[in-house]
Amino acid sequence: MGETFLYKRIAESIRQDILNGILQPNDRLPSIRELTNKWRCTPGTVQRAYQELAQQGLIISQAGKGTHVSRQIEQAQILAHGPLRKATLVHKAEAFLLEVLTTGYDLPEVQQAFSLALDHWRGLQHEPDAEASAIIRFYGSHDMVITWLAGHIREIIPNSTMQLVFSGSLGGLIALADGRADLAGTHLWDAETDTYNLPYIRKLFPGKQITVARLAERRMGLIVAPGNPQGIHRLQDLTRPQIQFVNRQAGSGTRVWLDANLERLGISSSQINGYENEKTTHSEVARTIAEGKADVGLGLESAALAFQLGFVFLAQECYDLVAHTQIAKQEPLLTLFNWLQSSAGRQVIGQMQGYESANTGMQIEL
Repeated sequence: MGETFLYKRIAESIRQDILNGILQPNDRLPSIRELTNKWRCTPGTVQRAYQELAQQGLIISQAGKGTHVSRQIEQAQILAHGPLRKATLVHKAEAFLLEVLTTGYDLPEVQQAFSLALDHWRGLQHEPDAEASAIIRFYGSHDMVITWLAGHIREIIPNSTMQLVFSGSLGGLIALADGRADLAGTHLWDAETDTYNLPYIRKLFPGKQITVARLAERRMGLIVAPGNPQGIHRLQDLTRPQIQFVNRQAGSGTRVWLDANLERLGISSSQINGYENEKTTHSEVARTIAEGKADVGLGLESAALAFQLGFVFLAQECYDLVAHTQIAKQEPLLTLFNWLQSSAGRQVIGQMQGYESANTGMQIEL
């Protein structure tokens, strides 16, 4: 083994001991002579390893006092270095996997849990990737296909990123209108025409050239506990005194659909326990029911399936992507819309449970 490579091995070994807590702040490190004997190398090789660690702020050498782990060392400093940073992440992931697998979970369950957690955090993460040359600012209704796109956007559009803000359907259209968004996601049902999205878009963008692209049709209904122990089958059941409901936020397409249908049925929101308990995503609604904090919520079949909950189908809804036509015909949206029209795009979406992709990619220009 060459001396040039060996000094890095020595430095990496000491870094790992610091990271794993074997070496604590202010602990004294072995002398150069001790490490020379241990590694069977020259003193210069050990000195080079110590110099690298000192430059990284991990150790301090003082004449006559030896070499010690820095008192001011922070975990962030340790994790800042590429190979060790990645290795540390893998180590933590493997430790977590070992813990959950030994408690009875299987790998598909763990993978699905990670997917749901990432779905949640992407919704909270508003800052785009600073290294990306193309940024798509998305505002709109929460959707699992959207979060999938955000995680795979570089495969579709190289060196790009999606900035997600789940503001609800109406909030997405408003953000598009005032210039905060490049792309809006919406599924607003209009009771008067029994259609989705177009009536709202025409009202909010009079005289504007707008492109509407179909993302997917989604199955929406009542998310309930496994086996539906409360026997909840229709919106009228939400008024039963013993039923606890969890709602979506005002301005979301799901909430618009619910309120319109409650009005049609002559049901007041005051008759529903938990109507004021609002969540911003379908995943949060499903999680609330899975944790036993509510009996039922209105949401997507895909969210119910992800949490292994029951589902009562009520409606097939249309989720559309909306952009100013001038922007839609330029990169990066042009490539994204072309991908949605492709067989590959339709296949990806069609394989997701609770989604239909026969019309994915179809466009209307207003």
